[in-house]
Amino acid sequence: MSASFFRADAQGLTLALRVTPKSSRNAITGVMDLPDGQALKVAVTAAPDKGEANAAVCALLAKTFSVAKGAVNVITGATDRHKKVHVGGDPATLARTATALPSNKALPSNFK
Repeated sequence: MSASFFRADAQGLTLALRVTPKSSRNAITGVMDLPDGQALKVAVTAAPDKGEANAAVCALLAKTFSVAKGAVNVITGATDRHKKVHVGGDPATLARTATALPSNKALPSNFK
């Protein structure tokens, strides 16, 4: 069984993401298995240019988790499709939201 795509800490949640920029819509599209665990699949319409896609990811996650945009920060992977993002807030509330995200069943890693 793969590790979950999120990990709670005292300040909130850290999420593992697989981001698809230049998509037709901004959406969380599922969870996929990776060799080192799971990642939440996130699609954004912004291009990966000058941080636009990262800003779109942060805005989408802020809306999804009902937190301020400033509470969502890219920790690693600023120039990569695979990212670690921290969402600040009450860990229990954020974990409930993460658990209830659409399509919490894992997609295969070759899913496009």
